Amino acid sequence: MWGFALSITRYSIPEEMEEGSFVANLATDLGLDIRSLEERKAKLDVIHSKNYLDINKDTGELVIREKIDRESICMTKTTSCFLKMDVILSSPVRIFNIELEIMDINDNAPVFRRKTMHLDISEATLPGERFSLTNAVDADVGANSIKTYYLSESKYFNIDIQTGSDGSKYVDLVLSGNLDREEHAVHDLILTAVDGGVPPRSGTASIIINVLDINDNAPIFSQPVYAVNVSENSAAGTVVMTLNATDLDEGTNAQLVYSHTLYTSEKTQELFSLDPNSGEIKVKGVIDYEESQSFEMHIQAQDRGTNPLSGHCKVTVFVTDLNDNYPEVTIKSLKSSLTEDVSVGTLIAVVSVSDRDSGANGEVELSLNRQETLPFLLSKSSEGYFEMLVSKPLDREVISKYDIILRVTDKGVPPLSENETITLEILDINDNAPTFSQSFYTIHVMENNPPGALLTSLSAFDPDLNENQYLVYFIMEKEIVNTSMSMLFSINPENGDLYALKTFDYERERDFLFHIEARDSGVPPLSTNCTVHIIILDQNDNTPLIVSPWRAQGSVVEEVIPRSTDKGHLVAKVIAIDADSEQNARVTYQLLQISDSTLFSLDQYNGEIRTTRMFSYRDPRQQRLVIVAKDNGQPSLSATVTIKISTVEHAMAFSETTELPLDYDMFTDLNLYLVIGLGAVSFLLLITILVIIVLKCQKPKPKAIKIPPANRNSVISRNSVISQRSSTIADSTLISSDAYWYSLFLAETRKGKVVVRQPIIPKGAGYFVSSIPRSIGPSETTDSRASTLE
Repeated sequence: MWGFALSITRYSIPEEMEEGSFVANLATDLGLDIRSLEERKAKLDVIHSKNYLDINKDTGELVIREKIDRESICMTKTTSCFLKMDVILSSPVRIFNIELEIMDINDNAPVFRRKTMHLDISEATLPGERFSLTNAVDADVGANSIKTYYLSESKYFNIDIQTGSDGSKYVDLVLSGNLDREEHAVHDLILTAVDGGVPPRSGTASIIINVLDINDNAPIFSQPVYAVNVSENSAAGTVVMTLNATDLDEGTNAQLVYSHTLYTSEKTQELFSLDPNSGEIKVKGVIDYEESQSFEMHIQAQDRGTNPLSGHCKVTVFVTDLNDNYPEVTIKSLKSSLTEDVSVGTLIAVVSVSDRDSGANGEVELSLNRQETLPFLLSKSSEGYFEMLVSKPLDREVISKYDIILRVTDKGVPPLSENETITLEILDINDNAPTFSQSFYTIHVMENNPPGALLTSLSAFDPDLNENQYLVYFIMEKEIVNTSMSMLFSINPENGDLYALKTFDYERERDFLFHIEARDSGVPPLSTNCTVHIIILDQNDNTPLIVSPWRAQGSVVEEVIPRSTDKGHLVAKVIAIDADSEQNARVTYQLLQISDSTLFSLDQYNGEIRTTRMFSYRDPRQQRLVIVAKDNGQPSLSATVTIKISTVEHAMAFSETTELPLDYDMFTDLNLYLVIGLGAVSFLLLITILVIIVLKCQKPKPKAIKIPPANRNSVISRNSVISQRSSTIADSTLISSDAYWYSLFLAETRKGKVVVRQPIIPKGAGYFVSSIPRSIGPSETTDSRASTLE
C-alpha cells in the first residue's frame, strides 16, 4: 500500500482560525474527481495529533473542524510547527501525504513568573550595583516573543537588558543614585515586558525595594539651650522638664541614652536626677532660692548603634522665690438682712484686705466669687478698703438668701488666696399677687346633685411669705334672676373648695358663669380672680308624657274608623314628649298589647298606628291596643296609653273634644313666645295677602264662578269628611316640648274653632294647645273667620 503513496502536499494557515474556515481544495490539488471522494470513501487520518480538520466531500474542500492553538500543538519554542495527516482513498487504495504548517499569531501576552519582587538594599550601597530580576516569558515565537523591558520612572534605579544565546531577553536592576532611608525608605517600581507583535502585548510586575538603615544620623535636641523655672522647696520627685532628642535612624540606631557630661557640677547632679531612657529631669535634693538662684546642666544623648553618635544641649534651671504667706480679709461693718425693695447702691459691708509678703507676692486683689450671677459689686474706697453695694434689684421670690464668698488673691507664683463668706438674708414684701393655675374653669355637674356636694377645688398660688402668702377665697357677687350666687354656691375661704348649696334641675338651669377672687393678707392686700363656668348635665329624671291622643286621667282613648278602611290607613298617632334633653328625650313607641297583631302596625319613631290589611267579617268590631312610649335614657322611663278602636259600617266624623274655659294659669314663657311668633307670622301673611290683592286689583278682574248651593253643600260635606280626627295627627314625633306644641298647633288647623284640650298634666306645667281652622276653599264663611280670630 505504501507503494501507492504520492508526494507530500503542504499548506500554511495561521492559528486560531474559526470553525468551518477554508484551508484548501483537495480535489483540485490532488487531481481527483469530487464524486470519487464519496464513492472511494475518502477519509482524513491525522498523525500523532487531534483531528482539527475535515474533508467536505460535496465540494472537495479541506476545512477547519476545531480551532487550532499553535502553542498546544508545538510545546517547544520552535519557529516551525507542522500538523501531519494522510488522505486515504479506497477502491483502489491511495494515500496522499499532507503537511499543514501552523503559523504563529500574537495571541499571548508576556507573563512574569513572580508578580511581585522584593529586594532589600542597604542605604550604604554604591551606585552601579546590579540586581538580577525575574524575567518574563511569552508563549509566542519569533517577532511575537518578548522584545524589550521598561521600568517606571525613578531617579535611583534603571534597568539593563541582555539577550541570551536563544534570543531570550534578560533584565538587571541597576542602582544609579545614592540611597537615603531617612528620605525614602521604600521604593515601588513597575517593570513592564513588551513583545514584538502587532499590536504589541505587555505584562507587568511590581518591584518593592526596602532600603536598609545604617547609623548615619546623630541624635538632635529640639533646641540647644533650655531654660526652665522651678520653685524653691519643691518636693523630691517634682518633674522639672523632659528632654526630647530625635534620631532619624531606626532600630537600635535610634535608641537613645541620656547622661550628664563632665561640664555638669557634682552639686547640680546631687540636686537633680536625669532618667537615662526618658530624659526626664526631677528634683532630687532641697532647693533653696537664697543659696542659689540658678543651675546649669550639660546633657548628652547617644544612640546605641555599632558606631554610636551623640548630640548635646544645655539646661538652665532658674529658682523662683516661694510665696509662703496667705493674704487676709477683714469685715469691718455688715448688714445681715435687707428687704427686697432696697434701692440700687445700698451699702452692705466694708471690707479690708492685706498680705505680709512683699513685691508681687504682697499685691492682692479682692473679688466676689461668681460675681456675674450676684446683684452685688465691690467698689474700692481707699488703699486696702472696699465697699460692697447692691448693683441690681433684689427679688426674694427668685433668691431668698445669698452666701457671698469674698475671695482675696495675691499676685505670687503660684498665687495664694483666702475666702470669707457673708450670709445675707432677703426679707419679703407683698409684691406678688396670687395666681390661679388657669384663668377659666369649666365644671360639669350632674343635675339632682345633693346640696352641699363638693364641685371642685380652686387653688391659687402666691410666692410671697407669711401673711403675704395667706390667701382668702370669695365668690364675687352676681345675681341671676334675682338670685345671688352666694345662694347657689359656697367656697371655703381657706382652701378654695367649691360647693353647691342647692339641687340643680337641668330643665330649669343649664349653666352658671361667675368669678372667684383670691386675696392675700398682705398690706396692702393683692388679689386676682378667675372665671368659673358651671355646666349642668342632664339626667334621665323625667318620664315621657303622652299628649296625643288626649284622654282623661286613667281613661281609655276611643277611636272610630269605618270598616271599609283600606290597608295603610292612619288610625291614630301617639305623641309623647320628654322634658329631658338629647338621648334622654328621644322617645320610641312599642305595642305592649294588641288584640290582633295582623291588623295594625305601629311606627316606633313617629307613633303612627296604621292598618296592615282591610277588615274582614271575622274581625271583631272593637280592638284594644296598649302602647308604651319609652325614652332613650339609662335606665329608660316610659308611659302607656290604651286605645280602643271601634269600627262602623259608614264614614262618620266623631269629635270628643271637650270645651273648656281658657285657664290663664297654663300660660308660660314658652306659650307666650309661641303666641308672639304666631302673631308675627300672621301679620306678615296678612301684609303679603294685602299686597297681592292690591296687585290683583290693578288687573282686569275675571268673572266669578258661581257654585250652586247644592254643589257648595257637597263640597262642604266632602271637606267635613276629610277633616276627621285622623287628619289632626301630626306627621312626625317631636323630641322637645317647644317643637311639639308648634307642630301640634299647625296640625290642628283643620278644626273649626279655638279648642283647649286638658291632658293629664300637673297644673302649672305650662302646656297650651290651640287649633285654628284651615281654609276649606270657596265654602269658607265670615263666621268661620271670626271664630278663627277668636
